Parts: sequence; structure tokens; C-alpha cells
Amino acid sequence: MILRSEVRRAQERTMELFARAGIVLTAEERERIEVAGFGLGQLEAQGLELITYSNTDRYCAKELVLFPGQTCPEHLHPPVGEEPGKMETFRCRWGTVYLYVEGDAAPDIRAVIPAGSESHYTVFHEIVLQPGEQYTIPPGTKHWFQGGPEGAVVSEFSSTSRDEFDIFTDPGIVRAPTVVEDEASGEEQPH
Repeated sequence: MILRSEVRRAQERTMELFARAGIVLTAEERERIEVAGFGLGQLEAQGLELITYSNTDRYCAKELVLFPGQTCPEHLHPPVGEEPGKMETFRCRWGTVYLYVEGDAAPDIRAVIPAGSESHYTVFHEIVLQPGEQYTIPPGTKHWFQGGPEGAVVSEFSSTSRDEFDIFTDPGIVRAPTVVEDEASGEEQPH
């Protein structure tokens, strides 16, 4: 569960980072900024903000925002039907992103694993992306990523996104948690 006020604050911060990166969104896109708290109640530590421009049966395009030190938890994109799973390319547009995938583990990583979740982070092959750098993640590859000291804005280009099938290492994660209304809607409330 995540509070509506928390979603709104995160959307406003997301727009600030988009502005720093020179990314312009339409009014309709600004309203559609998704705030993924993963049901953990730790948005600042484990969360992700994103806007999906297009997601068809052939390709997907998104912008991802990570606040400073914010981590998108470890997960993979499994095969779905006849498809091998999502293949995605992350291109850093602004800030620094620490990306971790399967492979030889770095002896010391730059990211800080969220406290209390250490057992849910298992891959430590480190790729550090600066603006203009990109990395492609093959289907079915465990990965996680974290915003650097200023945060990060990342463009994602991928095959079809089917977030509902993502497999997270932390079994307590809810990809689309319930948003709880805690703000007045502007309509008169019954007394």
C-alpha cells in the first residue's frame, strides 16, 4: 500500500529530475507517472518512478527515475508463452546508475543494499552507467539497479513489457500495490 500524497510527492520529484535531464513530458504523461513502491513501504530506499510511452506486442519505451540511493529491487523477466522474456536496454540520460546483473561479482560494490533486505540481493556484477552510456540485459537475467548520489534518469528500450510476470527475489514484493486515498479529491465530502 502507498498513500496518494506519497505518490504525488514522488511524481513532483520525478518531474524535477526529468527537467534536469532535459526530458519534456506532456500534461497527460505527467499524470501517468507511475510510482512503484513494490508494497514495501520504503519508497526512498526501494522504489522506482516511471512513465511508459509505448508498450505494444513488439516493443516498449519507458523513462525510469531513481531518486538518490533509491533501488529497484532484484528481479528477472521470465519467458511468457512463446516469448523468451523481456530484453531491455538501459541508457543513462542523467546522473549515475549502478546496475547489477548475473556474472562475476565485484569485490566491492558502489551501491548500498537496503537495510533488512540483504538476502534479497544476490547478483553483484557491477556496471556503472553515466549519461550517454547504455547496457543491454538479456531475457531471464536477474538484475537490480540503484540511483547514484544525485539520482538518475534512464531510458529503457525493450521488447514487450509484462510487469505482472516479473519474478522478484523478495517474495514479499507487490508490483502494483494499492494506492490509499489520503488527499481531498476536490469534491464535497459527505458529513
